[in-house]
Amino acid sequence: MTSVSTTAGADAVGRRGAALVVLCFVQFMLVLDDNVVSVALPSLRDDLGFGTAGLAWVVNAYFLAFGGLLLLFGRMADLLGRRRVFLTGVALFGAASLVCGLAQEPWQLVAGRFVQGAGSAMASPAALALIALLFPGSAERARAFGIWGGIAALGGTMGLVISGALTGLASWRWIFLINLPVALAAVVLLPCLVPESRAGRAARLDVPGAVLGTGALVALVYGLLRAGESSWGDATAAGPLVLAVVLAVAFVAVEARAAEPLVPLSFLSFRFRAVANGATLLFSAAMYAMAFLLMVHLQTVLGYRPLAAGLAYLPYGAGILAGMWLSSRAVARLGMRPALVMSFLITAAGLLLLSGVAPDDGYASGVLPGMLVTSIGCGLSLPALTVAALTGTTEENAGLGSAVLSSVQQIGGAVGVAVLVALATRRRDGLTSEGSQYAATEGFSFALVVAAVLVALGAAVIAALLGRARPPEGAPDV
Repeated sequence: MTSVSTTAGADAVGRRGAALVVLCFVQFMLVLDDNVVSVALPSLRDDLGFGTAGLAWVVNAYFLAFGGLLLLFGRMADLLGRRRVFLTGVALFGAASLVCGLAQEPWQLVAGRFVQGAGSAMASPAALALIALLFPGSAERARAFGIWGGIAALGGTMGLVISGALTGLASWRWIFLINLPVALAAVVLLPCLVPESRAGRAARLDVPGAVLGTGALVALVYGLLRAGESSWGDATAAGPLVLAVVLAVAFVAVEARAAEPLVPLSFLSFRFRAVANGATLLFSAAMYAMAFLLMVHLQTVLGYRPLAAGLAYLPYGAGILAGMWLSSRAVARLGMRPALVMSFLITAAGLLLLSGVAPDDGYASGVLPGMLVTSIGCGLSLPALTVAALTGTTEENAGLGSAVLSSVQQIGGAVGVAVLVALATRRRDGLTSEGSQYAATEGFSFALVVAAVLVALGAAVIAALLGRARPPEGAPDV
C-alpha cells in the first residue's frame, strides 16, 4: 500500500512539474510577443507598405487588446473553468499568429495582432491561476512563481534577440510562425496534465461591471498609447483618458452595489496585494520603457544592425536567469520585504549605469555592465512580486488575482513607454542644436534616470508599507 501511495504521489508531482513546464513555455511565448516586432518594424514597413502611423499599431494593437481584456477574461476563467479559458486563449493566439505570419496587407497584420492580444488576455491569467492552484503550499508556490516570473521576464528579453535573429537571417514572418508549435503542444498536452477548476460556488458574470471595467481599461491603454505618439494635450489622447476616468468611477459605483461583482472591492483593498501591485506598476513602467529606449539607442546612436542589437540582449537573459535562481533564496533568507527592497535598488543602480552609455562607448565597457546589473535586479524582483501580488488568492478568485497583476503590468508598461519616451523625445528636441547624437544620448540618459527614480520609489513604497500589511497565514514573511 505504501509503495502504491508513493508511486501515485510521484506521478502527481511529475504531472505538476510537466504542467508547469507547459504553462511557462506558453507564458514565454505570450510575453515574447509583447515586443517581438520591435526589431522587425523596418522590414514590416518595407514589405507590407505601412505608413508611419499604421506601423505603430502593429505594436499598439497587441497592448490594447491584452491590457484591456485581462480583467474580463480573468474573471471568466474563475467562473467558466480555468483550463477551458486557457486552452481557448492559446488556440486563438495560435490562429492569430498564423494570420500575422501570412499577412499580405497592413490591416491583416494589425487585426491579427489585436486577436493575438485577446488570446493572451485569456491565456495568461488562467495559466497563472492554474499554477497557484497546482502548488498550494507557500514554499512550493514561491518556487513555482519564481520559475514563472523568471521565464516571463526572459520572454520579454528574448523577444528582442529572437526578432533580431529571425529578421536578419530569415524573414519577419517567422517571428509569428514560430508560435505555432508551442501553441499546438500546449493544446494537446495540458488536458492530460491539469484537471479543470473553477470557482466552487455557482455565480454569474457581472455584465455591467465587465463592460465598464473593460471599457475603462481599453480607453486608458488607448489614451496612453496615443499620448506617446502625439502629446498629452492632444484630443485623441486626452479624450480617451477622460473617458477612462469616467468609466472607472462608474465601475466602482456599480461594483459597490453588485451582489456578485466582477472585482470585489474587498479584493482590491487587501493591503498586502495592493502594495505589491502598486510596486509592480512602477517597476513595469520603468522596465518596459528601458527595453524600448535601449533597443532604439543601440541601433540609432551606437549603430548596431538588427541582428547585433538582438544578440546584445543575450547577457540580459542570462542575468535574469541568475536573478531568478537567487530570488526564492533571498526571500527565504531575508524575508519578502527586505528581498524586494534590495532587488529594486539593484535594478535602479543598473538603470543609472545604462543611462551613462555614450555614443563612443564599446559594448563590453559601456552597455554590458549596466545591462547585467539591471537584469539581475529584474530576475530577483519579478518572482517575489508575483508571490506577493497573489498572496491570499483562493479557488474562488485565483483567476481574478492573476488578471489584476497582469493588467497592472500591461498598464504600467503602456504608461512607462508613453511617458518616458515622450520625455526622451522632448529632451532630444530641445538639444538638437548641439548635434543629433549628443541630443539623442541626452534624451536617452534623462529617460533612464527617471526610470531609475521610479524603481527607487517602488523600493520606498515596499519598505514603508509592505511591512505593515499583514499577509494571510501561510504567506511568506515580510
